[in-house]
Amino acid sequence: MVIDFHTHVFPEKIAASTVDLLQERAHIQAASDGTVEGLLQTMREGGADKSVVLPVVTSAKQFDSILRFAEGLRSYPQLIPFGGIHPDAADYKAQLKLLSQHGFAGIKLHPDYQEVFFHDIRYKRIIAEAMALDMTVVVHAGVDIGLPKVVHCTPQMSAEVLKEVKPHKLVLAHFGGYAQWTEVEQYLAGTPVYLDTSYTLGKIEQEQFLRILKTHGSDKILFATDSPWMWQKESITYLSAMPIPEEDKSNIFYRNAERLLYKTETTYIPSNPQN
Repeated sequence: MVIDFHTHVFPEKIAASTVDLLQERAHIQAASDGTVEGLLQTMREGGADKSVVLPVVTSAKQFDSILRFAEGLRSYPQLIPFGGIHPDAADYKAQLKLLSQHGFAGIKLHPDYQEVFFHDIRYKRIIAEAMALDMTVVVHAGVDIGLPKVVHCTPQMSAEVLKEVKPHKLVLAHFGGYAQWTEVEQYLAGTPVYLDTSYTLGKIEQEQFLRILKTHGSDKILFATDSPWMWQKESITYLSAMPIPEEDKSNIFYRNAERLLYKTETTYIPSNPQN
């Protein structure tokens, strides 16, 4: 079983232009065309059984349209769509409650595209409320290669959120912070937070990856690609060949994901951040 915990697709009518724009901005070549069928094809070719599809909400007014698009993705049994919320949402509690009632397991936040630093009180409140609803929150962390000038989610900021909010279902994408893995080792390795491998395998030195894995524990790491920006087949092959126990690979490939995607009996008491 393989669950890719971090993928993206775009509506058919804008997929080509969106992928072209992001390829040019980030100076990379996409692994697929950014459509639903493109993702399903790379899943078949690579051996991924399920993919979590994450939206990027760039303005508060996009909530309804992204919700409708995500609802449509639920007709594909291989896909697990998440919702998305912007930190400027007029009523984030109502939006989270609606997503929870509609059966969404989580949301995606992207501090770079939303132009808000991750330790901002708005994010802390959204995460605290999501935890109270037992929802998973996935956050872009580290450098965004398409918007590299300002990093809106550093490992230090994430450490502050962990200390104040104490989330039990927070996922920091790109192994805790793309291209900031030394800081990940310093501030995040071994803390109670999930790290996904999106756009990381083959980018990070394997020695450092294994060092973080050993410190952090395989029970808090999720296999992910960031499709369409990385091939699922190559990422699955890369992780499968790593010199780590099969138990660790099973945790990373699917067991941890299953724990986050389905409701638990955890009782969460929010810390009610005020500043």
